[in-house]
Amino acid sequence: MATGKIGVTTENIFPVIKKFLYSDHEIFLRELVSNAIDATQKLKTLSAFGEYKGDLGKMEVRVSIDKEAGTLTVSDHGIGMDAEDIEKYINQIAFSGAEEFLEKYKDTANSIIGHFGLGFYSAFMVSKKVVIRSLSYKEGAKAVEWSCDGSPEFEMHEIEKDHRGTDIILFIDDDNKEFLEQARIDALLKKYCRFLPVPVISGKEQEWKDGHMVDTDKDKVVNATEPLWTRKPSELTDKDYLEFYHELRPGEEDPMFWIHLNVDYPFNLTGILYFPKIKNNIDIRQNRIDLYCNQVFVTDQVEGVVPEFMMLMQGVIDSPDIPLNVSRSYLQADQQVKKISGYISKKVAEKLDKMFREDRKEFEQKWNDIEVFIKYGMLTDEKFYEQAKKFFLLRDVNDNYYTLEEYRKLVEPTQTDREDNAIYLYTNDKSAQFAYVKGAEDKGYNVLEMDGQLDQHLIHFLESKLEKTRFVRVDSETSERLIQKNDNKDTDLSAIDAEILTGLFRTQLPDLKDTNFLVEYEALGADDAPATITQNEMMRRMKEMAAMQPGMNFYGAMPSMYALVVNTENAAVKKILSEGKTALESELMPVRNEIDSLNEEITGLRKQIDEKKEESEKETLRAESAEKEKKVEEDRKREESLIKDYASTQPVIRQIIDLALLQNGMLKGEDLSRFIRRSASML
Repeated sequence: MATGKIGVTTENIFPVIKKFLYSDHEIFLRELVSNAIDATQKLKTLSAFGEYKGDLGKMEVRVSIDKEAGTLTVSDHGIGMDAEDIEKYINQIAFSGAEEFLEKYKDTANSIIGHFGLGFYSAFMVSKKVVIRSLSYKEGAKAVEWSCDGSPEFEMHEIEKDHRGTDIILFIDDDNKEFLEQARIDALLKKYCRFLPVPVISGKEQEWKDGHMVDTDKDKVVNATEPLWTRKPSELTDKDYLEFYHELRPGEEDPMFWIHLNVDYPFNLTGILYFPKIKNNIDIRQNRIDLYCNQVFVTDQVEGVVPEFMMLMQGVIDSPDIPLNVSRSYLQADQQVKKISGYISKKVAEKLDKMFREDRKEFEQKWNDIEVFIKYGMLTDEKFYEQAKKFFLLRDVNDNYYTLEEYRKLVEPTQTDREDNAIYLYTNDKSAQFAYVKGAEDKGYNVLEMDGQLDQHLIHFLESKLEKTRFVRVDSETSERLIQKNDNKDTDLSAIDAEILTGLFRTQLPDLKDTNFLVEYEALGADDAPATITQNEMMRRMKEMAAMQPGMNFYGAMPSMYALVVNTENAAVKKILSEGKTALESELMPVRNEIDSLNEEITGLRKQIDEKKEESEKETLRAESAEKEKKVEEDRKREESLIKDYASTQPVIRQIIDLALLQNGMLKGEDLSRFIRRSASML
């Protein structure tokens, strides 16, 4: 019997810490089963090279539990080890047998999992003692048993063992008894080992008998040794892909389509990515894409391996060029990983472009389900945008689809403003904004529907990418002013007319929380609505962006600004103005004349102040000016009071305002109830 100390030196401890610092105890099972697969694949390779001429026998890995003994055993019939191998590969931590083997057989040993220098020692995270019983494939080899209680000391001696291979026996410690439960082991094997290339057996198949599930005599194989992504696409049918998808994601509806990845230069990568139906509800879950290394599950946290926008996809990626034990920061910094990410993005874009070119009608039918994915990609990946702009679609309110190039050609003749900007009109709610959409269409304009979760960001993005292009929401202006082609039509209102008309409507506007109104007037058509509510495009965008982004609280705290645009050509408005002038002019004109006179005097006083040199003289003039300004303010309040008192006796004014608010979805609660009662009384 031999005893000794496990070799840990400064030369090999740092790679150990850097690469293999485990935080999750359950990973031990992946490491041990992977090592067993590794040993099995090594023997197959040696046999193929003629360096092992014996019978391979059953090439399988078995995971077994003995609850009474408190042990978990991982057994293989692979290459095995002798005392020299154990000394080299077990007693010298972080020396990877797989690394050495791969270097020797690098052209043919692609299925070796590799990179397991410390994998065996993960067993001590859950064990109070670990025993290795192994018989090497080498002719005349002696079987050995190695044991260690987690300290640097070990024991090793020869034993009798009647078959080639290795048994790793874990004496599970008291804190980890969960790993003696078959259900727990089954779950871990399904998570980490369900696609390993060698059959993995654990427990027995079960059947329903006498009211409950019981074990049969048949071994339970927990993995599929030839998963779909390892096969050639030419061998597979749509049914194969769909069945595999439902194996990965039970209970989910069929995906729309998929991409089979297969590349061997400048890196090795295989996999299948599925496009699920996303609609407009972005749900970026981190467990949609599983990352494998030679069929060994690595992680479902694939940030850095796939572009961010592809987190919306589901499926499998397998690459031996991504180490099994990596940190998130490693993935994000590794150049090879970045190349893989770029390749996946390119292949997805090529797939979408091909679908668009080969069957545009079907592509348009799928658009509602895939547009979020494409928009997200354009916003977050510049290279994807460069490819996607060929097949990205804009949809108008009549469900017509246009590429960016097609839409530009469509709207340039009719929707170019006086500054040569192409104006892309849009609605984010075509039902609520129906009147505005119709007003724009009546003028011959096309209106896009942009009601998606990402569309506000996309609008800013496209304005930055498309030359001389502005997006304008249809409710941001009256239809006459949506696209400024020349100066607005003059309203022909006198100063007193404008004062009276503005006052009549301003004094009757409701007091809404965090909302301010301006009254404007415009000479629209006689058949157009008497008044319309609009909201400035840029101010509205600022508030919307403030709600979505930190650091813009200034805009978020500002009240919402709306304009009540009064149509001076409408018959009802003309009547209101005419009757208002008749009722108010005799009282208002003296006040208005006094205000005008005072303003002239104030202007003269200010001119004198600028000309005087003596400060005392300036001070006297300032006091006189302040008195006159105070008088102007009093006159203005008197003027407003006269107008307000009269307007309150004219229900048609509030009716017009409420109609405009109702059209914009802003008439609610008690104000809506009053509107209904007033409407009934006016019938």
